Amino acid sequence: MRLALIFGGRSAEHGVSVVSARSVAGALDPARYEIVPMAIDRQGAWADPETATRVLEESGDTPDLVMPFKGTLRLDQRLIGGDFDVVFPVLHGPYGEDGTIQGLLEILGLAYVGCGVAASAVCMDKGLTKRLLAQAGLPTAPWVEVDAARWARERIPVEREIVELGFPVFVKPARLGSSIGISRVGRPEDLAAAIEKGLSHDRRVVAERGVDGREIEVAVLGSGSPEASVPGEVIPGHEFYDYEDKYLDDACELLAPAPLRPGETAGARRLAVAVFQTLGCEGMARVDLFLDRSTGQFLVNEVNTIPGFTSISMYPRLWGLSGLAYPELLDRLVALALQRRGRGSC
Repeated sequence: MRLALIFGGRSAEHGVSVVSARSVAGALDPARYEIVPMAIDRQGAWADPETATRVLEESGDTPDLVMPFKGTLRLDQRLIGGDFDVVFPVLHGPYGEDGTIQGLLEILGLAYVGCGVAASAVCMDKGLTKRLLAQAGLPTAPWVEVDAARWARERIPVEREIVELGFPVFVKPARLGSSIGISRVGRPEDLAAAIEKGLSHDRRVVAERGVDGREIEVAVLGSGSPEASVPGEVIPGHEFYDYEDKYLDDACELLAPAPLRPGETAGARRLAVAVFQTLGCEGMARVDLFLDRSTGQFLVNEVNTIPGFTSISMYPRLWGLSGLAYPELLDRLVALALQRRGRGSC
């Protein structure tokens, strides 16, 4: 089976993507899969085939050891030929996890691993995600959405709405990952600067009431009847789980499985599956939750449709603890991609 493995990309998680791709390539059975590496540089240009192969083979096992490379192509022409059974995009954030690469693969008629165009786009947009979850009656922290045009003409009413949420408030770009552009705001006089910071990354921001909660993550796999893994827990090393905590230091702690009571574990798994189905996800997603310390209630934080796939990433770790080893997990994801294509749509 020929499998195109796409990695790198413009996102701040470029290095994580390359390391994830190395892990995926190493875990796929060489007797079953012929892997064709395709690399996208940090500016969005595609590398030539030789460079893509070298980056995959010679990069280190941590994001800081990823081989720097420069692409020269607007698109890897091998994709247009379509001589693949399946494509595995291991890309994070904008231009990878937001429906754009999925739309390209749909146009080319290629089967691909992971969520489709609509679910990818919705889950990347924190405001849209929250609106759909609220409409379905699924719990999420109270929020206010602000676009650049409204902020320019109605600053005082906007600030008043956000103050009514209560402090602390987290201000986030609506369509960005890796905790980039996020501010924790503890007092009204700091709101404007946080909104300006968020709007410097996106034309819309989401201001969300802070939750004093434990950060619980659940891996979901499947299509018509998705399954949830045992939950894991992230214990931030900083004030919140920010970019430095995720990628630049070792201050955070990952607990897998999460130390939860049986009823909490079951509740987290049920909620994760409900979120996955409500947002139209297919294949895979990692659903991030808060367990509110004051109420004992789970709240949905966000959904990652292309989670990390490094050897220590939570998604494969949680499935390993749930009885599905990494190579078998990849086989399941490929099989799900081919089944979706067989239903008449990629």
